Amino acid sequence: MKVHQTDSLTLSGSVVAIGAFDGVHRGHQAVLREMVRTSQSAGVPSVVYTFNPPPRAYFQGAQVLTKPEKKIQLIKSLGVSHIVLAEFNEKYLQRTAADFIKELSQMKPNKVIVGDDFRFGNRRSGDVSLLKEHFPVQLINPICCTEGKRISSTRIRELLIQGKQEQAVPLLGWT
Repeated sequence: MKVHQTDSLTLSGSVVAIGAFDGVHRGHQAVLREMVRTSQSAGVPSVVYTFNPPPRAYFQGAQVLTKPEKKIQLIKSLGVSHIVLAEFNEKYLQRTAADFIKELSQMKPNKVIVGDDFRFGNRRSGDVSLLKEHFPVQLINPICCTEGKRISSTRIRELLIQGKQEQAVPLLGWT
């Protein structure tokens, strides 16, 4: 797997999953495995586009579940071809939605996989509808645990804050 900075990856085709992927938890793992399968059947590389720090940590001071090195290691273990690790800082926040679309266009995505609430660009001006104007988009369905509750980084953080590691660790799916 190759690690790239923003605006540095050019491909002739790809399947791209975009998200914070903080924790690379069981829900993320399911999405990324599906992305890898889809990219392999299409004969194109898989790309994870993610952020350091995760936006929630940057804006709200949320606990970061995985340091960049660990996140990269976990994503690599899932068979992903490329990772774009965007440095989420003041400069990145100035990028417009058009800048983000232009960067994704360099990867020539056959499919872009995002959550239904995905926003991008300065002041969150871009959304899934705008993304769909430029690329085929697949929305991620929530991944739930055996109890039927959604697996999310926010839920895992809350469990850790409450000292419920025995409930959080199985949701992460790694130790």
